[in-house]
Amino acid sequence: MDRRTALARGGAAAVVAALPALPAVAAQAGSGDAAFKALLDRIFYDRLADDPEGATRLGLDTGARAAMRSRLADTSAAGLARRRARTRAERAMIASVDRARLSPTAQLDYDIVVYQLDGGVRAQRFGYGSGGGRYAPYLLSQLSGAYRDVPDFLDSQHRVRDAADADAYLARLAGFATQIDRETERQRADAAKGVFAPDYILDTTLRLLGAVRDQPAAATVPVVSFATKLKAAGLSAERAAKATAIVEGQVFPALDRQRALVTELRGKAVHDAGCWRLPDGEAYYAAAAEAATTVPLTGDEIHRMGLDQVAEISGRIDAILKRQGLTQGTVGARMIALNERPDQLFPNTDPGREQLLALLNTQVQAMYKRLPEQFAVIPKAPVEVRRVPPSIQAGAPGGYYQAATLDGSRPGIYFINLRDTFDRPKFGLATLSYHEAVPGHHMQVMTALESGDIPLLRRRGGFSGYSEGWALYTEQLADEMGMYEGDPLGQVGYLQSLLFRATRLVVDSGMHAKRWSREKATDYFIATTGIARGRSQGEIDRYTVWPGQACSYKIGHTKWVELRDAAKKKAGTGWDPREFHKLLALGAMPLAVLERVAAARFS
Repeated sequence: MDRRTALARGGAAAVVAALPALPAVAAQAGSGDAAFKALLDRIFYDRLADDPEGATRLGLDTGARAAMRSRLADTSAAGLARRRARTRAERAMIASVDRARLSPTAQLDYDIVVYQLDGGVRAQRFGYGSGGGRYAPYLLSQLSGAYRDVPDFLDSQHRVRDAADADAYLARLAGFATQIDRETERQRADAAKGVFAPDYILDTTLRLLGAVRDQPAAATVPVVSFATKLKAAGLSAERAAKATAIVEGQVFPALDRQRALVTELRGKAVHDAGCWRLPDGEAYYAAAAEAATTVPLTGDEIHRMGLDQVAEISGRIDAILKRQGLTQGTVGARMIALNERPDQLFPNTDPGREQLLALLNTQVQAMYKRLPEQFAVIPKAPVEVRRVPPSIQAGAPGGYYQAATLDGSRPGIYFINLRDTFDRPKFGLATLSYHEAVPGHHMQVMTALESGDIPLLRRRGGFSGYSEGWALYTEQLADEMGMYEGDPLGQVGYLQSLLFRATRLVVDSGMHAKRWSREKATDYFIATTGIARGRSQGEIDRYTVWPGQACSYKIGHTKWVELRDAAKKKAGTGWDPREFHKLLALGAMPLAVLERVAAARFS
């Protein structure tokens, strides 16, 4: 038994003792599969019981779990400690399984779950922020906190079909105030260790807190959304008045307490961008980058990889721009000029945003028609394009994907941030659609979620290097499919997207490993990619609070392309991309495991 396993077992002994004993594992390979699957399902449902929002997102808050619709997760220090103990207990339970007695399929599940649990245990060493698949050192920022997450969750996820759903909504709204206070106390405790966001992050956080707080309670997103849902369900508007009272009497005071803390921290904050300044900060970044990419690389290695790829991709863009008569200045300067051309911009108005969304939906549907050329398995759940809610757009990423429910009651959603249409020129929109919707995240996430062969515990499991690498790989796949044929500027948009992700390697490692300032990172980003300053600044601020995560895209993309090209070379004239893309049906996994699986399948 290695030291890590011994520690996991010792620290989790009390939790393990409370669980029913597992059936004995049979002697021959494969005969332990049923018991192992039962263990994974037990872990899944145990986690689900502590994750009411997750149950709602998956459509599993029904029947015996209907009471979960009235709850929000326990975000207190005690709740965090309980989840950490559970992770150690889960690792100890997995350690009791003899991998050699599992079938190859179950062994794959074993390896992936062990990797994930070991990562969760390792993340606990730092004692601040959150860790696991994505490290976030600051509990309160422009991208983290109940103040921004819960209103969006209630609006987009909590359905109101009857009186019971409506009462559950009110209970969750009251729980919103509790979550705010719990996070305020945890951030206060972290601040005592010197862990709170830089000044510029806290400035944005204060603006976002103000956007939630500084309006009449009846005009807030949770109340307006609730009133709309009540009307659609044919229910009395009386409950909307109760929601207003909860916001006024409970949520607003909690927000005031949180804003007071953030204001206090802003007075003490430094301007340094990197997590190197935090307790054990250099090790924190190394752990964060490895958790995101699933590849152990130093900050220097990430930096050099980024610089090499920036140079290679810039050369490809340069050649296309020259063929289009754009010859003066650096690649970045020419991209800026292209971004400013009136023919590449939608009006920065609500009608302009509607036109932009309509174009995105057209692009998604056009790709849907081509999917059978590349995929044998196509998800049943549809995907829709929606605007990021204006209430959170100031701090939200440029685009992101939200999975459909398992019961088919809600589609997958590709959100795009339209705070300023200047940040989204026409030539770059198609590649974003391919990344966030199809054949990108929607294909990858829903192929796994809809699979009856993958254990529930793994169906929604995520490894950023795998999933973001896949989405970036599909941008390249779209180009190879001819989606930009006759559209050279669209191809420039695709290559700019690759350049954008390569540049992330440079600036993320620059801030967190090489101690670059926010300003240096932003200036490099703009000069290299030609992306508008507003969007570029938002990107740099994102990397500030999610160290390492931005590195997962290009590192994952590089691995996916390498594996695809190797499989294609071995297949020769018998190459069928649909066979390679069946890898998605195995679910997300670390890149090292993916490499092993691909080698076995396509040797």
